Amino acid sequence: MSEQPHSKINYVIGPDGTPLTVADLPPPDTKRWVIRRKAEVVAAVRGGLISLDDACRRYTLTVEEFLSWQRSIERHGLAGLRATRVQQYRQ
Repeated sequence: MSEQPHSKINYVIGPDGTPLTVADLPPPDTKRWVIRRKAEVVAAVRGGLISLDDACRRYTLTVEEFLSWQRSIERHGLAGLRATRVQQYRQ
């Protein structure tokens, strides 16, 4: 009996409910991190489209920065990613 190779995930459901592929992710040289872009990267990592290491390397993020985005979404939804509302959402 042979093992089946692991299938690579082709897409995940993005933050707006539409399919999100690697090609749909923000470009690696992104400088302006709006809510939608952060949420797309978090969805891609959570869904297994890209790994956390790949995301951090691709976007020059620290693991702590990525995890803070993820926590903000979990606690406050997409509005938690607003840079102008950081103090409001901090505990």
